[in-house]
Amino acid sequence: MSADLGAERPAGGQAPGESGFRPTLVLMSGRALGFVATFFIPVVLARIFDQPTFGTYRQIFLIHATIYSIGQFGMADSLFYFLPGAGRRGGAFVANAVLFLVASGVVCDLLLQAAAPRIAGWLSNPALASQMGVAALFIGLSLVSMPLEMVMIARKRHRPAALAFGLSDLLRAACLIVPAALFGGLRALLIGAVVFAGCRVTALLAFLNRTYGDALRPRGDCLRAQLVYTLPFGSAVVLEIAQTTFHQYAVSHYFAAAAFAVYSVGCLNIPFVDFMVGPAGNVMMVRMSEAMAAGRPGAALAIWHDTTRKLALAVVPVVGLSLVTAPALIVFLFTARYAASARIFMIWSTGFVWSALITDGVLRVHADTRYVLIVNAFRLAANVLLMPVFIFAFGLPGAVLVTLASTAVAKMAALHRARKLMGVRLADLLPWRTLGTVAVAAGLAAGPALLVSASLPPLVVLLARGTAYAGTYVLLILGFGALSDTERQYLSGVRWASPAAPAG
Repeated sequence: MSADLGAERPAGGQAPGESGFRPTLVLMSGRALGFVATFFIPVVLARIFDQPTFGTYRQIFLIHATIYSIGQFGMADSLFYFLPGAGRRGGAFVANAVLFLVASGVVCDLLLQAAAPRIAGWLSNPALASQMGVAALFIGLSLVSMPLEMVMIARKRHRPAALAFGLSDLLRAACLIVPAALFGGLRALLIGAVVFAGCRVTALLAFLNRTYGDALRPRGDCLRAQLVYTLPFGSAVVLEIAQTTFHQYAVSHYFAAAAFAVYSVGCLNIPFVDFMVGPAGNVMMVRMSEAMAAGRPGAALAIWHDTTRKLALAVVPVVGLSLVTAPALIVFLFTARYAASARIFMIWSTGFVWSALITDGVLRVHADTRYVLIVNAFRLAANVLLMPVFIFAFGLPGAVLVTLASTAVAKMAALHRARKLMGVRLADLLPWRTLGTVAVAAGLAAGPALLVSASLPPLVVLLARGTAYAGTYVLLILGFGALSDTERQYLSGVRWASPAAPAG
């Protein structure tokens, strides 16, 4: 392998620099602050609730995640596109987004409460209906609070955004776990969730008032520009969420709440991936938008390369680590009652690899949201058509297989479109050498890890295999030269104390 893989550059572009690394790392640190607490929310609740109640809890938060993403209809996300160059109009863009989210929150609240019996019937769980009123209030307040960190990131206030991420995660964990532990019921947990969402709304209003003051007023011309951007993008988001969550709704429909509990545990999302990919994508879009506005497409391509290679270095080994530790991880976290979830988790975790390619961010920077809409429509159609067949043929794992297959095809289509938008050859689209190096290192690292016997206690297997895998991967990556000198300095803390370090 080449010794200068860490300095890989796209042909014809500018060197990406390191300005995106520090803000991304700052935002990641904020998400890491609440990582342990939020990750262990379902772990604790799986021990407090029986399987049917735990399944009901997961269904409610599935509905929350769906409405939280669909209900904003791209209006909150549009701030990443409009705020970087908005100048004095920034307050108007934010005011429009907040008012839209308030209206959307009210509508979603009313619709969820009215449709509670039908939703409970569709998901084959009568217990849902009695909880939907409080859940709807939680979802509505969550929608309103969505722009808090987005505005901070778009204004390059990365440290406050990191603090907001971290404190929110910690507060959410406390507001969900403590009431459930003290009172032992799902209703107490949902009341705690409402308190959490209310605190975020209060923080948002205080921050916006301090930041924009009298400039926080809606404007019609700004709203028209936002709607032109968000209508196709919002439609794409609706389809995106519909197709990514459809497998869970399908399982809920075909199986009882207890079986859904097993399935949802198998579809465990690793927070490390979420709090790493989200901030990296946000920073990437802001920097690419600035480069495109300045007429520097080469720099925009370099930023895409830089973000992709950094994410691949971290995400790909997470996939390998998940595969070699899956049975021990599931049993240790959720007890032997959920041992059947391990097979589902092994299939599910292979899909993490696609998160290193933030293709939607590239399409959004180029305002090609219509293509995002087309791709997501294909994914949803494929899932709807194939899901019953795969569930009938393979049981619970079949739902995961359909979702991952449609995701792979859609990601390839998005990469093809991104290549055309950036005007590059296939050879220059991605940092291929780094991706190949990471794949080889992640695969080789599994060898020493698998030497640890699976018959040992779960915690021992988890620690031993995890240590062996991580240690081998790091040694291989360093040996292959996949890190740049600047990245080594950042990770060792050298650049943090330097007054010349870029602020990003």
